[in-house]
Amino acid sequence: MTSYRHTQPGTLIVVSVGLGIALTLAIGIMTLRAPAPARVVVLVVLALLVLSLVLFRSLTVEIGDGGLAVRFGPGWIRKTFALGEIRSAREVRNAWWYGWGIRFTPHGWLYNVSGLDAVEIALENGRSYRIGTDEPARLAAAIREAAALDGGS
Repeated sequence: MTSYRHTQPGTLIVVSVGLGIALTLAIGIMTLRAPAPARVVVLVVLALLVLSLVLFRSLTVEIGDGGLAVRFGPGWIRKTFALGEIRSAREVRNAWWYGWGIRFTPHGWLYNVSGLDAVEIALENGRSYRIGTDEPARLAAAIREAAALDGGS
């Protein structure tokens, strides 16, 4: 049974990568008569940009079945945390230079598609993770409730 589910669109990622795709297509059109290696480079860059767009277009966070699941786009990139392993959940704000996607920060791994708000979870093993969200208070409360944590964590 799912107690929480929210999908945040990665608007900035979609716009940025979409512009990159448009620019790469324009370059591709200009290089139609270029030597084969140049065209191959354009096709590889285009393929990587399209793949990035598909993979990182959104971030879905779901709590249910004893776990907290985080997945990007169609779900090929995902991370699941056992609720019993979570010892705290708190709202945080990321520095802008932490960026978007999957990053290692001074606070542990970050999963984010947009904005600076996140929920930081601390696990029993001492590791911390940050999950980007546009509704940090709601997500933190849902995690604390599902993991049966004290409200002050």
